[in-house]
Amino acid sequence: MATLFIDVLRSYVLGGKFKIFEFVVMPNHVHLLLTVPGGMTIEKAVQLVKGNFSYRAKKEFGLRGEIWQTGFSDVRITDRESYLSHVEYIRDNPIKAGLTAVAEDYPFCSAHLRRLKRSTNNS
Repeated sequence: MATLFIDVLRSYVLGGKFKIFEFVVMPNHVHLLLTVPGGMTIEKAVQLVKGNFSYRAKKEFGLRGEIWQTGFSDVRITDRESYLSHVEYIRDNPIKAGLTAVAEDYPFCSAHLRRLKRSTNNS
């Protein structure tokens, strides 16, 4: 399921809908640090992700019923200090939850994907 969610994110990034700086898919929630272009709202971006993921999860895994809670929480990043604080929070989420000792080892986050990309580029 986490891999499907990451695939949904990737499709929207490749389609130019928004840019993702950090993400983590936890067992019961997700964190995204993203920017949306002019003409798109954060609400619309979340609606796209949740809707596409729900559609695909139901189709590909036969899930029934609601997948997401209503709504979401957002925080507007206003300066570099806030940005760095949120990056750290997102990266440390699986560590604090006891899912990994090192963020890059958790397979469902941007830190892990960046490490894979670096190792592929250095090969």
